[in-house]
Amino acid sequence: MEEKFVAAWASAREKAAGLGVKMRPVAAEEAVKAAHRCLSGRRLSDGFNALKEKGRLELTLEALAIDQRYTGLFTDEEANEALTRLLEAGYLF
Repeated sequence: MEEKFVAAWASAREKAAGLGVKMRPVAAEEAVKAAHRCLSGRRLSDGFNALKEKGRLELTLEALAIDQRYTGLFTDEEANEALTRLLEAGYLF
């Protein structure tokens, strides 16, 4: 599951870059740790606001964190934080 998440996040980051949204690079071996750090605080993931403006919140870390394929990687608190951020941004499921 972890490898699939890392690949999905890398793919989302590539798509975001194609839209002109700049994000900090994340090494594959550090991706899950970086995701946990981001979701454990109040700081939005890289590019969240830019992707919101483009109507592409499905490319955010937050969207991946609540994807049923990857929820096992995150705590309830992290998933709830991701969901809250998406709902506050007007994300339509």
